[in-house]
Amino acid sequence: MAREQIAPTKSNLLRVKERLAIAEEGYDLLEQKREILVMELMQKVEQVKMLERDLDARVASSYPCLKRLLVVVGRERAERLARNISYRFELKEKQVTAAGMKLPGLEIRLPDAELKYSPVNSFAECDETVLEFFELLKICTELAAVRTIAWRLAREVRKTQRRVNALEKMVIPTAGETVAYIEAALEERERDSFFTSKLLKRKGAAGAVK
Repeated sequence: MAREQIAPTKSNLLRVKERLAIAEEGYDLLEQKREILVMELMQKVEQVKMLERDLDARVASSYPCLKRLLVVVGRERAERLARNISYRFELKEKQVTAAGMKLPGLEIRLPDAELKYSPVNSFAECDETVLEFFELLKICTELAAVRTIAWRLAREVRKTQRRVNALEKMVIPTAGETVAYIEAALEERERDSFFTSKLLKRKGAAGAVK
């Protein structure tokens, strides 16, 4: 691992050691953050899987209801009945807290299911189909909301992992190599200074004896 190209001085040693300590502390915090994010993401993934199973089950029950409706009342009459059915729902962004961060999520609110046609034109198949597809819509909207949060979490995990990798494989090793280099250079300089001092003392003592 390459070291920084700086002069081996005590002041530089202190600065690099400080950077190394900050990098190591940051690495620990980011690693903890990554683990928390991964756990949050796995929970959302499991929630998505459960909702997908619910969606498959609801699709398997709602479309046969629609087919029965079309057989009983006919396609044209079913279309006329469908024009009288309309729902308004609210879609807005909300903040989701994960690992101490606020991530953008999605919130969808649906109204209660209502049968919006006259009793004269009412059929059991109509009622059943409306309720089935309303529940299908609720699952679709909830799944979209959870998937949005899961996608945001996955993106944050990737971002955090890149920072962890940069600290682990580049910043910390480079700083560590630089500290080792400066300490070795300073120790070598101190040994040279010590031997030079000893040599001068010996020469001084020998001159005094003469």
